[in-house]
Amino acid sequence: MWRACPPQEPVRNSLVDDAKARLRKHDVGTKYSHLLSNKCSILLPLLAKEGKLYLLFTLRSEKLRRSPGEVCFPGGKYEPTDADDVATALREAQEEVGLHPHQVEVVCRLVPVLFDRDTLITPVVGFIDSNFQAKPNPDEVKNVFLVPLEYFLHPSVYQQSHLTRSGHHIIIHCFEYTNPEDGVTYHIRGMTAKCALFVALIILGKKPSFEVEFNLNDLMSSSEESLLKLHKHATSKL
Repeated sequence: MWRACPPQEPVRNSLVDDAKARLRKHDVGTKYSHLLSNKCSILLPLLAKEGKLYLLFTLRSEKLRRSPGEVCFPGGKYEPTDADDVATALREAQEEVGLHPHQVEVVCRLVPVLFDRDTLITPVVGFIDSNFQAKPNPDEVKNVFLVPLEYFLHPSVYQQSHLTRSGHHIIIHCFEYTNPEDGVTYHIRGMTAKCALFVALIILGKKPSFEVEFNLNDLMSSSEESLLKLHKHATSKL
């Protein structure tokens, strides 16, 4: 199980402050929350460690009915008691890995992702407490692990497939990552991979070693255009 080590403070501050500034430029707030009533939120937890940024992922329990054994971010469905999309993400993270809201500094909400035509998923990005120790809920989470953010621009093992939906070209990314701490290999794919890639593009500002569906010169506009086009197509079919 991963445990955070206190990184060098000056390096960490510079690294984190720059990342926060870049992320805030892509914050959409509640702009698209009205699009669908069926909503979910995911938390993309960032961490600075040894001069690098990492994303925290969970491996879903095999006991779960939906997507058992898959890699994902902490998250789940909006509940009436949740104040907003951020509250949903924080509640789910606490339930799944024991990450308390006060241990997360929420930085932004990215452009939502449309899932199964009728579900709007809001990615909430935040930096987690450097002293955080994951306590996975065994009913939901099998394992918790970190992946360097830069891996999502220059992966060692990567595959992609293509499809067209409502005239929109979609790339399905799959990153294969072997954790150097325990030798376990994980497959990060689909929406989880797309969100991780998008955050890496925002923060690192570098061109990846593979084709992407985003306009690298205007990430926000291209992601908004994609959402609205897919939403229009999905609602026309309902």
